[in-house]
Amino acid sequence: MFVFRWLNNQLLKMEWLYNLVGNLVEDVFGLDMTGRLGGSIHFFIYDVVKIFLLLSALIFMISYVQSFFPPERTRKILGRFSGISANILGALLGTVTPFCSCSSIPLFIGFTSAGLPIGVTFSFLISSPLVDLASVILLASIFNWKTAIAYVLVGLVLAVIGGTVISKAKLEKHVESFVYSNKMMEVEQEELAVKDRILFARDQVRDIVKKVWLYILIGVGIGAAIHNWIPETVITAVLGQDKWYSVLLATVVGVPMYADIFGTLPIAEALVLKGVGIGTALSFMMAVTALSLPSMVMLKKVVKTRLLVVFAGTVTMGILTIGYVFNAFGHLLL
Repeated sequence: MFVFRWLNNQLLKMEWLYNLVGNLVEDVFGLDMTGRLGGSIHFFIYDVVKIFLLLSALIFMISYVQSFFPPERTRKILGRFSGISANILGALLGTVTPFCSCSSIPLFIGFTSAGLPIGVTFSFLISSPLVDLASVILLASIFNWKTAIAYVLVGLVLAVIGGTVISKAKLEKHVESFVYSNKMMEVEQEELAVKDRILFARDQVRDIVKKVWLYILIGVGIGAAIHNWIPETVITAVLGQDKWYSVLLATVVGVPMYADIFGTLPIAEALVLKGVGIGTALSFMMAVTALSLPSMVMLKKVVKTRLLVVFAGTVTMGILTIGYVFNAFGHLLL
C-alpha cells in the first residue's frame, strides 16, 4: 500500500513537480504562493507541465496498443456481436481511441457504412471522447482513483444506454443516405513491425498534442483564475452543491463550448476546490466533450434532425442524472 501511494503521488500527482514549481515561484520569481498572483502562476505552470507530461506518455502507450486494432479490424470485431453485448463492446473500444468527438465522427461513418448497427456506432461515438484512458489517468492525478473509476463506469453506462435507446428506436432511416452508400473496401491489414508501431505511437502523440495544446492552456488558465481570483462565495452562490440547478446550469454552459476533455479537467479541478459539487464539475466536462455545439453541427451532416435530437436528448438526460447522483454521493469519493 505504501509503495502504491508513493507511486501515485510521485508519478500521477507529481508532488516532486509541485514542490519544484513552488520553489521556482517563491525563490526565483519572489512571489508568495498563497497570494493571488503567485498561486495563479504556480497553478498554471504545475498543471500545464503535469498534463503535457502525462498526456504524452499515456497517448504513446495507448496508441501503441491501438496499432493492433485499426478501423477495419475493429469493425470485424464489433461485427461478431449483436444486441447489448455489441453496445458494451462498442463503448469499451471507444475508450482506447483518444480522440475528440469530431475526430470520432469519421470512424462513426465508416462503421455505419460497413453495416454495423447505428446503436453500436453511437455507443462508440459517446464513449470515445468521454472516457478515453488518458483522461481517466489524468482525472486520477487531479482527484483520486475512486473518482476516476466511478467516472469510467458511469461514462460507459451512459454510452451503452445511449446506443441501446437509439437501437431500440429503429432510427436507421434517419442516417443520411450517402453514409450507407459510402462502402468500405475490404483491405487486408498489414502486420506492423515493432518499429512501425513505435513510429505510429510517436506520430499520434504529436498529432493529438497539436490538436489539444491550446485547449489545455486555455483550460488551465481559466482554472487558475477560478482558483485564485474568484471568491469562493461567488462560485458557491452560483454553482454550490446546495443549488438544485447547478448541474443543469453547468451542462447548459458546457454545450456551446468546444474543448477536449484535457482542457476541461483543470476547470473541474478548480471548481471542486472552490466548493462546487463533483457531479456539477463532471456534468460540465461531459457536456463539453459529448454535446459540444461544433460536434453537433458535424454530426448533423451525417444524421437527420430526429436522430440528432434523440441522441442529444438521451445523452443530456444521462449527464444530468449522473451529475445529481454524483452530487448526492460524491462525498464518498473525495
